[in-house]
Amino acid sequence: MAGGFVETGEENKQYNGRLTKFVALSCIIAGFGGVLFGYDIGVSGGVTSMAPFLTKFFPDVFRRMKEDKNISNYCKFDDQRLTLFTSSLYIAGLVACWVASWVTRVYGRKCSILIGGASFVIGTVLGAAAQNLAMLLIGRALLGVGIGFTNQSVPLYLSEMAPAKYRGGINNCFQLSTNLGVLFASLINFGSQKIFGTYSWRGSLGIAAFPALIFTIGSIFLPDTPNSLIQRGKDINNAKMVLQKVRGTVDVLEELDDLIKASSASKTTSKSYFKILERRYRPQLVMAIAIPFFQQVTGINVVAFYAPLLFITIGLKTSAALLSSAVISGIATIFTIISMHIVDKFGRRKLFILGGIQMFISQMIIGGVMANKLGDHTALMTKSYAYFVLVFICVYVCGYSWSWGPLAWLVPSEIFPLEIRSAGQTIVVSVGMFFTIIIAQAFLTMLCHFKAGIFFFFGGWVFVMTVFVYFFLPETCGIPIEKMVKVWREHWFWKRFVGDVEIEDTEELRTP
Repeated sequence: MAGGFVETGEENKQYNGRLTKFVALSCIIAGFGGVLFGYDIGVSGGVTSMAPFLTKFFPDVFRRMKEDKNISNYCKFDDQRLTLFTSSLYIAGLVACWVASWVTRVYGRKCSILIGGASFVIGTVLGAAAQNLAMLLIGRALLGVGIGFTNQSVPLYLSEMAPAKYRGGINNCFQLSTNLGVLFASLINFGSQKIFGTYSWRGSLGIAAFPALIFTIGSIFLPDTPNSLIQRGKDINNAKMVLQKVRGTVDVLEELDDLIKASSASKTTSKSYFKILERRYRPQLVMAIAIPFFQQVTGINVVAFYAPLLFITIGLKTSAALLSSAVISGIATIFTIISMHIVDKFGRRKLFILGGIQMFISQMIIGGVMANKLGDHTALMTKSYAYFVLVFICVYVCGYSWSWGPLAWLVPSEIFPLEIRSAGQTIVVSVGMFFTIIIAQAFLTMLCHFKAGIFFFFGGWVFVMTVFVYFFLPETCGIPIEKMVKVWREHWFWKRFVGDVEIEDTEELRTP
């Protein structure tokens, strides 16, 4: 099959060890970073649909929504300051993730997680207490710093702590916790919008302080990963003891030896951002850019950021729109759990491809119904058509939640050799943040101009990325991280880059 690889005994070798309670507890604490990430994604769409929030910070939008009968149904929420409330989170995250890369490499994964947690706490307090738009945006920016640090470090932490045969399921905990955060935000929004006055949106923004405190305090007690300890030149015996503890066995010499070899290779250069540009790392570089780009142009953030506004646009009331958003978040969580159970059994490629097909079909149906049933100035959709669209949005979210949602975090976190791992993860997060900013800032304007065609736009990209995965992404399921280079050497396309370099390196070693 195109994009596959030939299995050999070496690359599918499994180290000794098991999934220990210590690893599970560490990953739960680290996973709170995903909860906070998801909460900050989900809460913005809810509070921007609340009348007290709009009247305080965006009165022009509220007036158009309630009074302007001449404006298109698709254009009622088109306001660049309103979208800046959402996108400011990711502008700050984009800058922060580059700083986080250096911190993660020099001071370890744990240090980045701790800084991210502290930023979440401060940003949450500022946002909930905001008295003006500037204070609100500063709070959002600090939350973005938290996202930049945790998105850079948590997926790496999960992948490096997990045994290879459980890595897919454990790493998917990040997406699961993100979905739980979105679900939590949706339920809080639904409940708080019934509260009188500013306490509605202040409650929605401020309640995130509780998981932020748990995450920050818990991260103090996290161990750093054996990979990071070795990479930073710490005592090998200390790394060995940590590895024995996380694997639940004293027989870890084989894995420890591979970690030491990988660390030695990573120290051949300190310029990992230049090293990743080398020919031998071409497949990893392409995936570091392509996968987060494709994840964003699935259109998922249309639902994640603006679901309540979208549902109001098609004819649902504010309360029903917030409840519908909560239902979708719950469905996303369920299907992410399903993905955790099947990703290490069926592999990454199959889920990517099948999820892409499901998303493409549902987006074509949504776009078709909206094009026929929702005009510019005509009455909004009838409830039956509005709920029909809602059903297929659920189908679309299901497809995303067991494929591109978790896998776009999992695959990049497991394909980079140690010498480029921090740089590679930074590129992944940066590309994702960059296109998240563009979509978050531009979506309401795109909806105003593209109208129902916005779903055909995103559906076209889903088709392209599904074809890309079929031809260019090899299967990485069950391969130890330090042996991952094997899959590229066996791939029909990428072997021309990695294979040639392997031969050149061998010849250099033979030269006296």
